[in-house]
Amino acid sequence: MIVASKGQVMVEGTSTHAPQSNAPVLVAVDGSASSHQAAAWAAVKATLHGCRLRLFTSMATPGGYGPAPTVTETHLESLRAEGQRIVEAATRIARAAAPGKYLLIDTEVSFDPVIPTLIERSRQARMLVVGSRGIGAFQRGILGSVSTALTHHAHCPVTVIHTSAAIDPVSAEQPVLVGVDGTENSMPALELAFEEAARREVELIALHAWSDTSGPSLPVNGWDAARESAAAVLAESLAGTSERHPEVKVHRIVTADRPVRSLLDESARAQLVVVGSHGRGGFAGMLLGSTSNALLHSVETPLIVVRDH
Repeated sequence: MIVASKGQVMVEGTSTHAPQSNAPVLVAVDGSASSHQAAAWAAVKATLHGCRLRLFTSMATPGGYGPAPTVTETHLESLRAEGQRIVEAATRIARAAAPGKYLLIDTEVSFDPVIPTLIERSRQARMLVVGSRGIGAFQRGILGSVSTALTHHAHCPVTVIHTSAAIDPVSAEQPVLVGVDGTENSMPALELAFEEAARREVELIALHAWSDTSGPSLPVNGWDAARESAAAVLAESLAGTSERHPEVKVHRIVTADRPVRSLLDESARAQLVVVGSHGRGGFAGMLLGSTSNALLHSVETPLIVVRDH
């Protein structure tokens, strides 16, 4: 296995720069359980799309205040060896997650800072996959700082894997869940969700929550009219994408509840949740909407956040 550093990727001894049409699934690994789950999910994703899988780890020393620490060549070699062990372990996990499938895997061991490097790599990636915790110094955090930063700034869709990759035979039969708010902001997420459901050959659940409140405060007057209006919004949002993916069976859910609560409840019966980075009422300058941000911190199912560029 060839290990590269300083931003170069080596595949079987040859430097590669994948064109966007053949963009890889990029996954960050660090030897943690969360990143191993991410590698397994990303391997399945890559086989579904017939593209390569790229395993990335950064051995950069965390910065801080005061003089920069002196790093000896011996220490660098030790870090390189550790980085190679990390990507080799992730490679074995990826192969095991997609047995019998053709899967081209390349690896990168970098000494550049993990967050800005992955954001830059995401420009040429089909999807960026990361565990919710366990990246380097952030291992003890409730939600890894790396995954939070990437969902805010990456140039491609970002998948965050929490406790499980949901690639077991039972989970693989479960539907894909997508949140639809009736605005243009949710259309890229809807398109991606249809594609995922089609490739996985499962049903798509399209959920539209037409109220931002829940509980006894919900108005009674005009309930039926509001529900019919919400159902019409959902139908209109689905129309074009459904025509492009006639093979996908769609189950529509209209609920009078907060989007986060509705999606969180329904996610227990899904293998994957897809949301846009902004929702209704979101400001153009916001990097992540309230719904996607809340789900990032709460949902246990693999979550894809799709930013509209």
